Parts: sequence; C-alpha cells; structure tokens
Amino acid sequence: MKKVIAIAALAISGFAANAQVSSTATQTVNLNLSNAIELTFTGSTTATGAAVNLAFNTVNDYANGVASAAQELKVRSNKKFDVTVKANAANFTYTGTTTPAPVMPVSGVLALKVSANGTGGTIASPFSATAYNGLTATAANLISNGLNGGNQTFSVMYNATPGFAYPAGTYTVDVVYTATQQ
Repeated sequence: MKKVIAIAALAISGFAANAQVSSTATQTVNLNLSNAIELTFTGSTTATGAAVNLAFNTVNDYANGVASAAQELKVRSNKKFDVTVKANAANFTYTGTTTPAPVMPVSGVLALKVSANGTGGTIASPFSATAYNGLTATAANLISNGLNGGNQTFSVMYNATPGFAYPAGTYTVDVVYTATQQ
C-alpha cells in the first residue's frame, strides 16, 4: 500500500509545477479635454463664406428687394452654444463713380431670415424662418441653445431693399456671425 500512495503524491507535485504564473501592470490614461467651438460656412469649409452678390437689374428689384440663395453654416462644439449676427459697419462701403460717395445705411436695407435650423436650438426673436428681420452693426441673437455636436447646421437668406435713393455702384458690408459656448 505504501507504493500506491507514493505514486499519487508524485503525480500531485508534478501538476503543481506546471501551473501558470502571471503578473499584471496598470497604466492610467487621462483625456484632458478643453472646451472647443468652431463656426464655418459649409460651402467653403472655412470661417469666410463666398461673396453674396445681389443684382438689382429692374425697377421691380429696387421696389421689392432681391433675396439671396440659402447660405449654410456649421457649428462644431462640445457644449451648448448661441449664435449672434451683426453687420461689421453701420453703413455699406461704396465703390463707384459718384462723388461724393453716397452713404447707404445697413439698417432698413439689409435683412436676414433663418431658412433652416438643424442646431437643435431655437431661432431667437425677432428672427424667424418665415420673415426677414433687419440687420444692424449691433450683435443680435440669432440661434439660442444650440446643442453640442459635430454637425450642427443652420442656413440664412439675405434680402436687400435699397429703394430708389442710391446711384449705381457696388455697396458692400460684411455680416459677422459669432458662436459662443454657454
């Protein structure tokens, strides 16, 4: 009987010698996120959109105004955001042959409406999707509470009604959009 026990003990000690041994190592990975926001025109994929040319060719254009095609902008932000809009000056800059140069105010001539809103936010009053509202050199809320995301788009359309008081030439103003995180 002693021989059987010795063989069993040898088999058990051989099994323990083949057991796997392991070791672990741990490393912490930190993502150091900063608040980030970007506003671009989708047509140019930059912060500068293509020039919008509104041609006044008939008396009806002067009387009724001329509207632009939709201009799409995209916001990418990791937080909720608001968008404001303003003209960069109170008056258009004139290029032409009339001397002295005529002074056309932006207020009362250039207006804007939000033709599409995919930001998840709301169009801020007095702007709307159905009617044009005048622009001035003072920033006005355009979009409120836009949701964070990488493809938050909205489109605007311009309408200009200069009337008959101004001579031929090119009248220019920049429209400035600003997206601000909340």
